[in-house]
Amino acid sequence: MNFLKRMGIFLLTNILVMLVLGIVVGLLGLKMEDLWGLLIICAIFGMGGSLISLYLSKPMAKASYKIQIIKPGIEHPKIAYLLSAIESMAAERNIIMPEVGIYNSRDANAFATGASQNNALIAFSSALIDRLSEEELAAVAGHEMTHITNGDMVTMTLLMGVVNTFVMFFARILTVLIDNALRDDRGGGLGYFGYMLVIMVLQNILMFLANIPIAAYSRWREFKADAGSAKLVGAGPMIEALKKIANAYVPEKRSDSYALAKINNQKRISLFATHPPIEVRIQHLQEML
Repeated sequence: MNFLKRMGIFLLTNILVMLVLGIVVGLLGLKMEDLWGLLIICAIFGMGGSLISLYLSKPMAKASYKIQIIKPGIEHPKIAYLLSAIESMAAERNIIMPEVGIYNSRDANAFATGASQNNALIAFSSALIDRLSEEELAAVAGHEMTHITNGDMVTMTLLMGVVNTFVMFFARILTVLIDNALRDDRGGGLGYFGYMLVIMVLQNILMFLANIPIAAYSRWREFKADAGSAKLVGAGPMIEALKKIANAYVPEKRSDSYALAKINNQKRISLFATHPPIEVRIQHLQEML
């Protein structure tokens, strides 16, 4: 069922983009048969880059955060409880037990990554382990487990691949049109460096705008993951976990490439916010009590 949902989102996104493409081609009088080669090249780079990032996401996370993988038999009572809870959730959701790790951070946070349901990693910050009770940690684990079983990493990769493809494609089409508009009988146009500069500027503008629907999907999936946690361990522990996570939030000094994947990202609320406000998430969970 989750596979069908992912493919449905992927196909709907492609249909909408192709519809826009058809309108643009029609209005500008372009020949579609002349554009297929460019579209294929953009798809190779756009989808290819996203898929490579997905398959490298787990080893890259381990290296970037210096994640220490938890082994069975650990004596720390809270971590042992957490590992046991995740093992039970994996059995209930009928997936291979994900790797579980801890990374050093003053920010109480967690995230899941990996190329598939059966090749995943759930990472918890040291601050989260210290601040949350066993039951609250299990709730956070349920949230991340729901991301894994819902295939959110794969879905986001497909969406980003489609967006990358068409951002590259439309940036080049628009640049060609601008270049042609600046030409006359004596030549003119953008020139090589101007051509490349305009492509880069347009790609940044289009990607900026494309982040609006991507962020909206990201916010929606956070609500789904919270609800999944509530089904696994109850809404109460998830509510208390979110309260403590919000109070213990520490902004990362570095640019954090995994911020979108984390359970909490308190960037300013806007169309580009990847996470809903904590208070709104808590309100949704309270309705499940």
